Amino acid sequence: MYEGLIRGNIDFPDNSVLHFREFVYVEISIDRKMYSYQYMNSENNLIFRYDNTEHHRKLNLATFPHYKHDGSENNFVNSDAPFLVELLKEIEKILG
Repeated sequence: MYEGLIRGNIDFPDNSVLHFREFVYVEISIDRKMYSYQYMNSENNLIFRYDNTEHHRKLNLATFPHYKHDGSENNFVNSDAPFLVELLKEIEKILG
């Protein structure tokens, strides 16, 4: 079994930025144990964040521990665990 941490930032032409990190185990298939994708505008305000931290258990979201902060830290919505390519497409739509 192998494990590793992947993290980085992607800067966009409008000065927004996507911060991402994943902690993965690789055996026969990849198992993402932890992930966070946080997209911020040029003023460093949250546009969205996907993560799977378990500290929001009380929200009773159907997709827990996977969820999305949509527009603010306190606006939670159901979400499956996204992949980076899906987030880039979502950002592309936002940027127009």
